[in-house]
Amino acid sequence: MIEHWENLDLLREPLLDWYDAHRRILPWREEPSPYRTWVSEIMLQQTRVTAVIPYFTRFMAELPDVRALAAVSEERLFKLWEGLGYYSRARNLHRAAERIVSDFGGTLPTTLAELRTLPGVGDYTASAIASIHFGAAEPAVDGNLLRVAARVACCGDDITDAKVRKRFRDRMSNAIDRDQPGKWNQAMMDLGATVCLPNGSPLCGDCPARGFCAAYRERLTEVLPVRAEKRARRAEERTVFLLLSHGKIAVRQRPEKGLLAKLMEFPNVSGNLDESAARLILAQWGLAPTSLAVCGTAKHVFTHIEWQMKGWRAEVSGCCDALRWVDRAELDALAIPTAFQVFTAKAQNLLDDARSNSGDK
Repeated sequence: MIEHWENLDLLREPLLDWYDAHRRILPWREEPSPYRTWVSEIMLQQTRVTAVIPYFTRFMAELPDVRALAAVSEERLFKLWEGLGYYSRARNLHRAAERIVSDFGGTLPTTLAELRTLPGVGDYTASAIASIHFGAAEPAVDGNLLRVAARVACCGDDITDAKVRKRFRDRMSNAIDRDQPGKWNQAMMDLGATVCLPNGSPLCGDCPARGFCAAYRERLTEVLPVRAEKRARRAEERTVFLLLSHGKIAVRQRPEKGLLAKLMEFPNVSGNLDESAARLILAQWGLAPTSLAVCGTAKHVFTHIEWQMKGWRAEVSGCCDALRWVDRAELDALAIPTAFQVFTAKAQNLLDDARSNSGDK
């Protein structure tokens, strides 16, 4: 396979012309600022644009600038983020905002090197902000740019390899439009997102690179770019408890590190527990069930693990310091991870039923 990196230079002018006619209308572009670009790029990590737009709009309405983000409580931040997943992104946003206020006077730093020092800001996000707002000729290398470059240049190297990605970055650093680096980056993002699509299904008839794209010429668009096979997900069984007491339901906070760190959840344990094992767990927590019944199953897929969950509903008495008891309004104000979505809906129904049965309208 012969590489043709010079084709990236040929793409520059037709790419920018194509972008003028076909760019996506996105809220962070229509009212551009370094802060809005930063938040949008963090939200867009491993998340589709269509899913991000309503979250971004709501986030900006409540936290319109860095100082507002730095001052917001973590619990409220998680609620605004609820459903986007990968909550470490929200924690890093918060930490970075605090750093921007303390070290940079509440304004995002303007250099690539300083941007990279912010928690959660890597080469891609730093390059996007620096190129779009501060004129830095730095390619924002993400999956879209890698896919476009691999096809246009006909490169068969594994783009998941760090050394290969660095080589791609070096090549794109030479090809970027130095007068309009931000526009070039956004044009490449849009081309990859709307035309040079993944999984062997590009819309080559609509592509400004069709006349010189090496992969199109060699009929290799279905095999490029090359990616190493992903590691198989590990399945993990869990048992989730919906515990009711005096019209409230039990939640608890997850550990400070690891999966879904510091978020609120319904108490749960490893394994698919039968009734005897479920009663034993409750006894270990200092709780005595007056009723106990299975309340459904659910599955949630993370990047490297799949939770297969079984639920138990119980009316309980007793005390457990690790649990927090909340009513319906308090539950609704908490950021419960999407992994528990099925059980959150059941918990809401249980609390509504408990309120109705108590005569509290």
